[in-house]
Amino acid sequence: MNLEISDQRFIVCGASSGFGEAIARQLLIEGANVILVARRGNVLSEKFSHFEDQTEIIEGSLIYSKTLDKIEKAAKKGSVHGIVFNAGGPPTGTPLNTDMADWDAAWQLVMRWKVDLSLRLAPIFKKAGYGRMLYIESQSIKQPLPALTLSNAFRAGVAGFAKTLSFELAKDGVTINLLAPGSHETPAIERVIKNNSSMRGISYDKAKEEMERNIPVGRMGKAEEIASLAVWLLSPHSGYVTGQTISHDGGSVKGLFG
Repeated sequence: MNLEISDQRFIVCGASSGFGEAIARQLLIEGANVILVARRGNVLSEKFSHFEDQTEIIEGSLIYSKTLDKIEKAAKKGSVHGIVFNAGGPPTGTPLNTDMADWDAAWQLVMRWKVDLSLRLAPIFKKAGYGRMLYIESQSIKQPLPALTLSNAFRAGVAGFAKTLSFELAKDGVTINLLAPGSHETPAIERVIKNNSSMRGISYDKAKEEMERNIPVGRMGKAEEIASLAVWLLSPHSGYVTGQTISHDGGSVKGLFG
C-alpha cells in the first residue's frame, strides 16, 4: 500500500528509543521527513544517520517549555502534517505508596506537556485544513494495571482530553487518536518486569515468562508492529478514524470493546 506520506513532514517525540524510534524509522522508510525530539540528541544522530537528509533534531526534555517552543517554531517554519506524542512513563507503585510529589511529577511527565503542545499545534493544523495527532499511551486506559497508579490516572486523563479535542477539530480535517499498547519488547517494559520480580520475590526471567503467559497471543509485541499501525494512522488513509483509543496488546484487555 502506498501511504502517500513521502512528501509529508512529521514530529515524533521520544524518538531515541522504543515506540518513538520505531515509528520515526518507519515514517522515514516511507519517505517522510521527520523532526526527531528527544533528550539525547547524540543518540538521535547516531541512530538516524542514514536518514540525515530527511531529519531535523530537537534536543531537550518535553517537560520544559523551551523544548516545546523549539517544536512549535519548527512546526511553523514549514508544513507539518502530523505529530506523535510519546514519552516515558512515571515510576511504578500502588496508590498508598505514592505521595503528592509523585503526583506532581507524573502530571508534568505524562499529561501536562501533551496538553500544552496540543494547544500550540492544533491551530496550525486547523489553519492548514489537515493534520494527524497521535498519542502513544497504554492499555491501562482501558484496563488499569496493578502498581501503575500514576500511569493509570494520567494516561486516562490524556484520553479524555484527546477525545474532547477530536470533536472540535474533526471538521477541519484534523484527526486525533490514541494507541494503547500492552507489553512490548521495549526498554520501558523492563522496569515493569523488574518491579514485579522485586514485589513477588521471583527472578526477572520468571516474571517475564509469567507476563507472556498471560498474553493471549503468548508473546510480547514488537515495536515495529505497533509502528506500522501508527504510520497508517498518520497517513491520509486514516481520515475517517478519529477520537479512537486503539489497543495493541495481543488480546490482553478483557473488556468487550478492548
